[in-house]
Amino acid sequence: MPTSNYGKIRIRHLRAEDLPDLEWEGEYTHFRRQFELTYRDYLSGNGVPWVAENVFSGEILGQVFVLFESRYRRELADGRGRAYMYSIRVKEQFRNLGLGNMMMDVVEADLAERGFTRATLNVAQDNPDAYRFYFRRGYRIVAPEPGKWSYIDHEGIRRYVDEPAWRMEKALKGT
Repeated sequence: MPTSNYGKIRIRHLRAEDLPDLEWEGEYTHFRRQFELTYRDYLSGNGVPWVAENVFSGEILGQVFVLFESRYRRELADGRGRAYMYSIRVKEQFRNLGLGNMMMDVVEADLAERGFTRATLNVAQDNPDAYRFYFRRGYRIVAPEPGKWSYIDHEGIRRYVDEPAWRMEKALKGT
């Protein structure tokens, strides 16, 4: 399993035993089934869930999930040249310390090594800090996204999300 170490931080693939830690002490429990589906994609070879962990405590500090091929949204991930990154987040107390850049460096390098030439992601239109972060990393807006989707939460209830976003894309280095 590939890992990259940055002193006290290790960027590595998600393991099954990490799944409960993605809920961040209950803040994201409602996404439990989504995390499990992402892990199944990984096991099937259609993506990679990455986590950043504190090497001393084992605490998960951040995550980036990657989908190689989308059955429904080929403009996001086509399985050959374009991959989609999603559920990108860093715990609040660890933001603005370089962790996001560390994770993105590892994920983008991995995608380039796998032969992907472009990375896509969506950023909420009401999240200017995230937009600026991706823009500094070379991502550019390629389309608006309606941001309407749904999921089934941990209690089996369908939840609806309405979060207008910008689809951003970047040409990967080394490709």
